Amino acid sequence: MNRATHPFLLSFLFVICSFPTVFSQNLKIKAVPVSHFANNIDQFLGYDSFGYYYQIKNNVFSKVKEKEVFEYKNVSLGTITKVDLQNPLKIVLFYEDFNTVVLLDNQLNKITEINFSFSNTPIIVSAIGMSAQNQLWIYNSLNQQIGLFDYLNNEYKTVSTPLTEPIKYYLTDFNTFYWIDKKNNWFSCTIFGKITALGKIPEYDAVEIMNHHQYLFSKANLLYFKDITSPESNAFSEIEILEKSFDKFYYKDQILSIFTAKEITNYKIVTP
Repeated sequence: MNRATHPFLLSFLFVICSFPTVFSQNLKIKAVPVSHFANNIDQFLGYDSFGYYYQIKNNVFSKVKEKEVFEYKNVSLGTITKVDLQNPLKIVLFYEDFNTVVLLDNQLNKITEINFSFSNTPIIVSAIGMSAQNQLWIYNSLNQQIGLFDYLNNEYKTVSTPLTEPIKYYLTDFNTFYWIDKKNNWFSCTIFGKITALGKIPEYDAVEIMNHHQYLFSKANLLYFKDITSPESNAFSEIEILEKSFDKFYYKDQILSIFTAKEITNYKIVTP
């Protein structure tokens, strides 16, 4: 009699123990629409604290606020690969095909242009971002290492050991280089070269790192928030938006922007 009930008891206990995880994975974050406008651009890049929007259309980089528009284009360098908006006074435009970066001021005038092919140290850039103290984060694909480039003194130094897997996604701030590798492992590297493993990212269609313990990701036209410091290690929250499908998302300062082929909608969200 007791032996016969063991399989049932085990199944029951398994279901009960699964409840917290299932519940935590179905938490909801309500997104409140605050504005929307027509999408007639190729790529929306973000906005700054002064209310300017940054975008690319026909490979022209522009900064827009109401009727005020600044533009920058450089057809000789090909397609813009990456834009870093951390410092609105020193905007970074990366042209990967020509191994070149252009720094712009707040009116999109060129401050300097750096072709890494002519650097004293051989560098092939595949990831770049603004760092502190007149430096740029560099991922040098020649040695598969992260480094810092002093663009005033034209000096480069390697700070990390070689990475074992290719970079799938990356984000930088002034003090940290974050990346997700091809196996969905999430890491960070400080300006002093300290590398920290931050965990494993679920399979995603798109992802955006918010800081060292939070990120957003989309999968199958659903959007999720994850905090790795949550008491529930498997917990994540679905963000409820109106769109049934979308092309891209962007988050900054509790404003979530959702892009479709026809429009951009801004939502106010409060993360747990």
